[in-house]
Amino acid sequence: MCGGGHPRPPRLLFHTNTRLVAKITITKIQEFGKDRCAGLTEIVLMQTQTSTGLRLAVSGLLFVLFGGGCSLQTLAVNKFADALASGGTTFASDEDPVLVGDALPFSLKLMETLLAESPDHGPLLVATARGFTQYTYGWVEPADSNDSDVARERSRKLYLRARDYGLRALSVSIDRFEVRFATDPRGAVQRARKRDVPALYWTAAAWGLAIATSKDDLDFLADLPLVEALIARAAALDPGFENGAIDTFLISYEASRAGMSKDAASRAREHFRQAVERSSGQMVSPFVAAAEALSVPQQDEREFTELLSRALAVDPNLKPEWRLQNILAQRRARWLLAHREDYFIESPSGGN
Repeated sequence: MCGGGHPRPPRLLFHTNTRLVAKITITKIQEFGKDRCAGLTEIVLMQTQTSTGLRLAVSGLLFVLFGGGCSLQTLAVNKFADALASGGTTFASDEDPVLVGDALPFSLKLMETLLAESPDHGPLLVATARGFTQYTYGWVEPADSNDSDVARERSRKLYLRARDYGLRALSVSIDRFEVRFATDPRGAVQRARKRDVPALYWTAAAWGLAIATSKDDLDFLADLPLVEALIARAAALDPGFENGAIDTFLISYEASRAGMSKDAASRAREHFRQAVERSSGQMVSPFVAAAEALSVPQQDEREFTELLSRALAVDPNLKPEWRLQNILAQRRARWLLAHREDYFIESPSGGN
């Protein structure tokens, strides 16, 4: 939720049942003749009776047939945007990260195309912010921060792209949010309500990750209070959001504070405890976040190894809805274990 190369065009229209729906669609269009809006209305309603794959296929056909139709934006675009914004379970439960990584660029560009037609579709703006953040973290950002400058620069740009979609989502929900946020961040976020937590979280996550890829850029570091304002409001409104996602974020955030005081380290450990509790120990990312954010700075290789071993002990199939993110986090855990000597000055396991 990293494939290389360009994604192949979707093959949905080649499915037998999809061809049947497409033929029915064309027949309906012909029956309505010049009354394209009425025809489009019935066709869009018909899509909701089909499976997700068929709905996507018919929507794609509608784009071709109604490139500039009278109610394309209000009917087809918004209906399609609703479907995309509420989807994601198919990707989330997939066991093949390469397959998903190959498919995501097409999905993201499709979201952007829809947003060009319906720029104030709040749920789709949030889904696009989330999609770009997850795609960049899982498939674009290099595992080693010392790797290619080109890859890190691309990652930063994609994270900022995600952040901007998140800010737009908040502006759709909260009057003049971006203007208020620029001058009074904490005052602006106080206007957010529980319904805004997904936008708050994904905007903060994307922005924080952009900063993490730009540690030498003081201008980016100056944005940390803005990230803190967003995530603090999200935590106040819905502390258990997505089974401890906010706590997992705050493990790394607290540990990243300059010098990591004892208080910050203590708060980070409490967030780790909460994240594990809220996910019943079945989410891998809190263990990986704690290993990197707490064990490495404190040069505690034993704890580092124990945390990553716990991460690898999680069975991704126990929670199908978390399968993909757990597989990706376990991939990171294996990489960290394989490169542990790069993180510790003295390595007991290596006999130094």
